Amino acid sequence: MTEIIGHNYIGGARSAAGSITLHSHDATTGDALPYRFTQATAEEVDAAARAAAAAYPTFRNLPAGRRAEFLGAIAEQLEALDDDFVALVTRETALPTARIKGERGRTSGQMRLFAQVLRRGDFYGARIDRALPERQPLPRVDLRQYRIGVGPVAVFGASNFPLAFSTAGGDTAAALAAGCPVVFKAHSGHMATAEHVANAIIRAAERTGMPEGVFNMIYGAGVGEALVKHPAIQAVGFTGSLKGGRALCDMAAARAQPIPVFAEMSSINPVLVLPQALQVRSEKIATELAASVVMGCGQFCTNPGLVIGLRSPQFSAFVAHLTATLGEQPAQTMLNAGTLRSYAKGVQALQAHPGVSHLAGREQQGNQAQPQLFKADVSLLLDGDALLQEEVFGPTTVVVEVADADQLHSALASLHGQLTATLIAEADDLAQFAQVLPLLEQKVGRVLFNGYPTGVEVCDAMVHGGPYPATSDARGTSVGSLAIDRFLRPVCYQNCPDDLLPAALQDGNPLGIVRLVEGCSSREPL
Repeated sequence: MTEIIGHNYIGGARSAAGSITLHSHDATTGDALPYRFTQATAEEVDAAARAAAAAYPTFRNLPAGRRAEFLGAIAEQLEALDDDFVALVTRETALPTARIKGERGRTSGQMRLFAQVLRRGDFYGARIDRALPERQPLPRVDLRQYRIGVGPVAVFGASNFPLAFSTAGGDTAAALAAGCPVVFKAHSGHMATAEHVANAIIRAAERTGMPEGVFNMIYGAGVGEALVKHPAIQAVGFTGSLKGGRALCDMAAARAQPIPVFAEMSSINPVLVLPQALQVRSEKIATELAASVVMGCGQFCTNPGLVIGLRSPQFSAFVAHLTATLGEQPAQTMLNAGTLRSYAKGVQALQAHPGVSHLAGREQQGNQAQPQLFKADVSLLLDGDALLQEEVFGPTTVVVEVADADQLHSALASLHGQLTATLIAEADDLAQFAQVLPLLEQKVGRVLFNGYPTGVEVCDAMVHGGPYPATSDARGTSVGSLAIDRFLRPVCYQNCPDDLLPAALQDGNPLGIVRLVEGCSSREPL
C-alpha cells in the first residue's frame, strides 16, 4: 500500500491548507491510528467544486466507451488493493475480513455493471420523432431527445459500508457513469480507507486519460454544508441518518438554484410473519430472522426492525423461539463509538416506553452492542407514535401482534416509507391476505417473499429506495443500474442539423443503440 498522506484531493493534486487535524481510530479499541488528515478549508471546498466543474465539459462529452474504460480501470485498481488494505479497513470499522473482501468485490462489480450500462447505451434514453411537414392541420417539427449528466455531484460516504457505499461506492459509480465529476466527502469513521480507495480512483483516471478534477475528495466534519451550497454542485448523493439527510435536503432546497438530494436515510423494514408459514416452519423462521437481525451487528439499512404477526398460539410460540434465539446471540463491536452511543440511546427509548416490553437481551456493558428484542403494543402504530417509526441502527427488533386482518391492514397503513417489506408466507397466506401486497407497494421500494432483507443484489432489476423517510426521492434507487437515472437529465433538439446532433440521435445511429423512433424500438438507421 502507498503511504497515507492525509491531504485533500483537488483537481488531480493534493492540498492541505487548513490547520485542523483529524485522526482515524481503531474501531475496537478506540485508540487513534497513526494517520493524520487535514480538514478542508472553505477555499479548498470551493477549489474542489470548481475543479469538478472544469472537468465536466470534457468528461461528459467523452464517448461512453471511454467512461466505461475508466470504470473498468477503477474496478481493477480496487481488486489490486491487497491484504494490508483489508486489514486496515477492519481496524477502522471492526468489520470482519470476509465481509471486507466481499464488499471489495461488490464495489468493483458495481463499477463493471455501470461500464456495461455505458456500452449498452440504453442510459441515453434516445427518442426520435421525425418531422411531418405534410401533417394537417399543422406540420410537426423534427424532435430528438437524449439524456446527459447533470453536472458535478457531491457524494457523502456512508459509515456502514466503507467500500460499497463510500469513496468508490454506488453513488460515485453512478455519477461517473452519467458523465458527472464527483466531489466526495470522506466519512470520518474510515478516512484511511477512503484515502487508499481515492488513490485507486486517481490511478485509474490517469491511466485512462480522464480530465483532472473528475474525482476530488475532501476531509472534515464541517465541510458538507459548504459543499452542498456550492453553485457548481448540481446533485447530491447521501447514505446516512434521517437527521443528516434531511439537513442536506433543506440546504439544497434553500439554494438560489435548488438541486436534488438523493438521500437514503431511515427504514425499519417490516417483516410480516403469516399464520400458515408459522404452522409449517415456526422455529426455522425464528432462527433465520434472528440471524438477519444480528448480521453485521445490525448495521444495515435493510435490517429487519419490526416483526408483525397475527395473534394466535402459533405466533406466541414463534415469539418464544425468537426470544430464546436472540437472547443467546453474542455482543458485537460496532463501527465506532458514535454508532454505539446512538444504538444505546435507541434501546433506552424503547425500554422507557410504557407500551413496550423487553423480551431478550443483556444489559449494555463495555464497548460492544448487545442484541435486543422488544414487544410493542399495536396501538403505538395505530396511534401514530413516532417511536416505532424510528430506526434503531443496530441488532434490535420489535415484535408487534395484531388482532386480525383488518388491524394488520391498519397497522401497515400507518407505517412511513420503507426500503423493504418482507412476507414470510405460504401460498394459502398469500391468497388469504392478498390485500396486503397493493398496500406494501405504496410503502416500500422492494417487497421480499420468504427471504430476509439484509442482502442487496447489485443488478439491473434491484431497487434500493422507497418513499420518505427511507429516501428523499422515491423515484430513484441507490443500488443497481437504474441508479444512473438520478444524475441524468433530458435534452431535446428541434430541427437540428444531423451533423450537429449527438451521436445517439444521428440518422445513421453510429452507436448502434436501441432508440425509440416514432414510438417503436429500433436499432436501424433512419
